[in-house]
Amino acid sequence: MTTDAIGRLPTERPRGKIEAVIVRTGAFFANILWGTPARAKITIKVATGFLILFVWQIGVALFAANFVAKPINIAKVFPSVLADPLFQQAAWNTLAAVFQGLAVALVAGTVVGIAMGRMKVFDRALNFYVNGLYTMPMIALLPLLTIWFGYSGDARMATIIFAAFFSIVINVRDGARSVPPEYLDVCKTYRAPARFVWFDITLFSSLPYLIAGFRLAAGRALVAAVIAEFFVSLNGVGMFVLSNARSFKHNEAVVGVVALVLFGLLFELTMNWITRRYFPWYRREGQSN
Repeated sequence: MTTDAIGRLPTERPRGKIEAVIVRTGAFFANILWGTPARAKITIKVATGFLILFVWQIGVALFAANFVAKPINIAKVFPSVLADPLFQQAAWNTLAAVFQGLAVALVAGTVVGIAMGRMKVFDRALNFYVNGLYTMPMIALLPLLTIWFGYSGDARMATIIFAAFFSIVINVRDGARSVPPEYLDVCKTYRAPARFVWFDITLFSSLPYLIAGFRLAAGRALVAAVIAEFFVSLNGVGMFVLSNARSFKHNEAVVGVVALVLFGLLFELTMNWITRRYFPWYRREGQSN
């Protein structure tokens, strides 16, 4: 095969201006989307989300057009639901109950966990019951809690505390057990008071475990709040979802579910910021942002 004077094959032709613009534009967007590892992660996450929504939309249109909410319809009602004062009040009720319950569970669970990790007698007395209650489904207690606390916010609060408490206890207990022995030897040598050993040594050494336990407790607390609202018929996001689903307002119900997902993501982002800001030494194994 012969070539011309400048070495091009006869079938080749000079690249036109339009083709050059397309190539440059493609390179520009490729650099934006994949130029760095951080950009690549974001691109993959966004592309995965759009793929899920696309499959959802097509699948519903083909197989259950009249019975399942579609992403497009959900997006249409999303702003109006968020602007609805009734939904805002429901969201506030749920989040306020979760934060209050988490605060109680955090304080009580930390104290009990440190005591179990530092005192063998205390650990032997409570370990069996703590592990058993942690694995028990929280919904099994709701009928009893409604009898004890009534069909009120107190039953929801008790459910949240119960769900979050044991996650914190177990993690703090394991953290208290993992305190380096040399730290305790120094305390014994200098006759450090028990308060110093418990809170200045044991508590700070257990912080990675406490943070991990608090993350687990937050998720369980949100689930507990929604289940309690289903069962006790309390004003909250859970009841908002249930009432709209019963009225066949599937789009509005899904917006409530999406709001719960956003609450969880917001909490996770907040915890990531707190750990980077105040505990820069803390790294969760296998963490991905």
